[in-house]
Amino acid sequence: MRRFVIGQAKNLIDQTRRRRPQPHHHNNLRLLSLLRPSASDSTTVSSPRLFSSSSSDMPGSDSSSSSSIPVTLDSINPKVLKCEYAVRGEIVSIAQRLQDDLKTNKDAYPFDEIIYCNIGNPQSLGQQPITFFREVLALCSHTALLDESATHGLFSSDSIDRAWKILDQIPGKATGAYSHSQGIKGLRDAIAAGIEARDGFPADPNDIFMTDGASPGVHMMMQLLISSEKDGILCPIPQYPLYSASIALHGGSLVPYYLDEASGWGLEISELKKQLEDAKSKGITVRALAVINPGNPTGQVLSEENQRDIVDFCKKEGLVLLADEVYQENVYVPDKKFHSFKKVARSMGYGEKDISLVSFQSISKGYYGECGKRGGYMEVTGFTSDVREQIYKVASVNLCSNISGQILASLVMSPPKPGDDSYDSYIAEKEGILSSLATRAKTLEEALNKLDGVTCNRAEGAMYLFPCINLPQKAIAAAEAAKTAPDAFYCKRLLNATGIVVVPGSGFRQVPGTWHFRCTILPQEDKIPAIVNRLTEFHKSFMDEFRD
Repeated sequence: MRRFVIGQAKNLIDQTRRRRPQPHHHNNLRLLSLLRPSASDSTTVSSPRLFSSSSSDMPGSDSSSSSSIPVTLDSINPKVLKCEYAVRGEIVSIAQRLQDDLKTNKDAYPFDEIIYCNIGNPQSLGQQPITFFREVLALCSHTALLDESATHGLFSSDSIDRAWKILDQIPGKATGAYSHSQGIKGLRDAIAAGIEARDGFPADPNDIFMTDGASPGVHMMMQLLISSEKDGILCPIPQYPLYSASIALHGGSLVPYYLDEASGWGLEISELKKQLEDAKSKGITVRALAVINPGNPTGQVLSEENQRDIVDFCKKEGLVLLADEVYQENVYVPDKKFHSFKKVARSMGYGEKDISLVSFQSISKGYYGECGKRGGYMEVTGFTSDVREQIYKVASVNLCSNISGQILASLVMSPPKPGDDSYDSYIAEKEGILSSLATRAKTLEEALNKLDGVTCNRAEGAMYLFPCINLPQKAIAAAEAAKTAPDAFYCKRLLNATGIVVVPGSGFRQVPGTWHFRCTILPQEDKIPAIVNRLTEFHKSFMDEFRD
């Protein structure tokens, strides 16, 4: 019965799609062509001239004066101009144009599809959502289903029970209404219980601030900690561009600490001390240390011993520890395990008064991959009550995070348990996804290490590989002539030859003189062999063309 109804629903959706008017692709192509950056533009999203035009283009304007244009690049906030975000930069824009053109000019390219390996967006590449999570969300979103007798044949009994439990915690069962600015209290209770079960230490629901993914939480903390360019945040290099972008937008200074590629992207305390002292010599007050574990874009998983050293460093130097832990479920090697920084700090005997710690979690990663639902939270500990009031005030400005994301965040931290109706199917789905990701990571890692001049550390966790490319001098010279970074030059050539979209390492920052690219492990297993073949053939051709 359940499969029949789902099949009927799919048929109805397909019929609706066939009746839907098709978009005007020529208009989209024209718009994209207007947005095309020049060869001299940055490879990251920084300051494209989206809205600029001459004054003569404006109706009723004086062509001899630009004073009638209220917004120009000279008049907008310079912090916006400084902000860059490579993950959705120029190469992705080119890929989107190619994707549109493929619809009408299939024979013009040596590939038949664009494969987006640039961003951690699992469901866009075929990963299926977890059934239990979506069933609960559907029931909470359309509560009338709970009154239908047929629902018991379509949904698992524990998803129905969980939906009722969640709705009972929402005033009026109104999932379309605003919630408390920190999130629905009952959902924060569930998250706190999940944290406590994970770590073995108490968690307070009042420490939980629910957010639309992890990114708003990071922005909120930067807003709190940065007052001028004299305030610095220690960030790993390579780093996820959210951090450099957020620091730039809030007017602070990024203080880099370099991960050691030779030791598997190790984080050395000596490097932290060196960069901290260098920042102090420049008059910069370092306010916080950002750590991404498991790493993005580098994929390493920190050892517990290393984490203890990091906690001690933050305590000694009086730094807020910003722990980006959104990939906590993505660990693929048997000799590594995820430990939250809060668990590590508490196991060392450090409590609320000893260290200020903010942990970020998201529903976008892990085995769930619910990027578009925009859910997550930050757990804020070790701050005084008056500072906590200011954090709450900033959260209140945004009213609340979206309710669907809040519901999913609570489910991620309190999934089905043994004995529940959905438990067996949930475990099968979870383990199937994580096992497949581990297989894909290993396959791509081995393929990359076979390429001439390429070395790639193993992907211990997260969703990415970050290989180093030893580019020939002729290729570097050609990139300089094209006024682009050498790794961006390589990535553009790769895209145009294969349809594979990756992000140049220059968008994540890297040791000067080294070149990398970030590639996700997210394409489905049946596509991995084709990706490996395309990449291998392209790389050989590229190296032969530019060999010194």
